[in-house]
Formats: sequence, C-alpha cells, structure tokens
Amino acid sequence: MYCPDPAPAARATGLDVPAANAKAELVLGSWPAQPLPAQRRHLVAIFLAAGEPGSALVQWLRLSPADRRAGDGLNDELVTALNKNKDRRNETSLVAAALAARLGLERLWSVDDHSADTPDGADPAERKANADAITRAWDNPATRARQAETERLNAKLDRPSGILDLYRAYNAPGAPALAYRSDFGAALVEPSRQGFGRQYVGYWETRNLRMVANIRDVIGRYPGTRLLAIVGASHRGYYEAYLSQMHDVRLIDANIVLR
Repeated sequence: MYCPDPAPAARATGLDVPAANAKAELVLGSWPAQPLPAQRRHLVAIFLAAGEPGSALVQWLRLSPADRRAGDGLNDELVTALNKNKDRRNETSLVAAALAARLGLERLWSVDDHSADTPDGADPAERKANADAITRAWDNPATRARQAETERLNAKLDRPSGILDLYRAYNAPGAPALAYRSDFGAALVEPSRQGFGRQYVGYWETRNLRMVANIRDVIGRYPGTRLLAIVGASHRGYYEAYLSQMHDVRLIDANIVLR
C-alpha cells in the first residue's frame, strides 16, 4: 500500500526500477538551466519508472499546462495518472511537489522506509492476539487527550486560520511527548507474554532511524542547504531526537515559520 507500482512506466520506457534510478541521476547530472518541454516529459517518465511519482510530479508541474501531454516516454495512461496524482489530497502532491515546483527545484527525495516491516504471522490467533494487545495499550488517557484535541482542531478547519492552527498544534513543544505516552510508551509496557508491544516499538524505531538516515544522506550531498522534511506527526519526536545527534545538522523549530 505504500509502494507505487512502476510497471506501467516500465512498459512505456523499457526501464526497470534500478535502471530508471540510474538514468535519472545521469540525466540530472547534465541537466540544462532551461530544459525543453520534451526533456522534462522524458524525465517525468524516468521518475515514474524509478518508483518516484513525487519527483515526476515536480517535473510535471514545472511544465506549462499546454505541455502536459503524452510524448517523450509518456503515454496516455501515464498522463492520466499524473493528472490524477496532481490533485490527490496528500502532503506529497499538494505540499511537497507544489512547493518544489514553485521554488524551481527538480525533484523530491523520498525518505520513508518500510524495510523494517515484517509479514503478518501465519497463525490467525496470533495475529488477533497481537492486534488486541496493541489496541488495549492504546486505550489510555493520553490517547483520549489526543483524540479530543484532533476533534477540536478538525471542527475549526473551515475557519481562515484552521489549517495553520492544526499545524501549530502538531508542532507544539509538548506534542511529541503526548504522542509517545499515547502510543509507543504505552506499547512498551503492555504485558503480553510474546512482547507484542516491544516488537511494535522495535519496528517503529528502526523505521524512523532508516528514514532519518535517508535525510542525513541527502543533507550530506548538499552541505549548507536547507531541507524541509514533511512527515506524519507521530514521527516528529523521533526525527528531532535522531537528527539532533547528527553533526553539521541544525534543526529549525517549525513554529518559527508558522507564527
């Protein structure tokens, strides 16, 4: 559910995922200051084949509406998918890609990592016991406080300041601690014999470590630049904890921007 299917773009371009990623790096390595529309369309197709629809959308948005058409590796199926993705209500389409295109950037950097995921066990009873244990752990006062705050913020989203108020709340100083008490801290102490909660927290910490490693990799390629990381609110405390240990990385409080 987290991985886009590159097969349609592979059929259109003849590139599998490793080849498309290598090709994208090669193309960007000699990218002109003023690329032609055909060059952008070709790079869109390469990014789609590479499994990087966010970066493909950046290039798509940098084209004029008249130039957003099939050709240069893009077929009608891919164009339809791009136009649908452009209007999807998620942070990649409506925030990251739109902002990158506005700033004149050429791509996004995907950092999410699900290599710590493990398949569900074969035993249905074991799967149910796992789900029940985590659900019981989440039933706590901190979870109810988070739910009440979410309902309060959502009820005001139609106001002029509604979205900003929600972002400010998610980035408030105490938000990561409340998320921890509601979720991961509660899971650590759930009493199942199998240690389901501890397994869950192990997965979560590993995932966040690998996501932050991807961020650090990008920052290391471009010393002295600014990077905006867009991520779900429950990741925030882990991002800040891990990134604050990195040399040559300085975190900026999002609420400075959100005032």
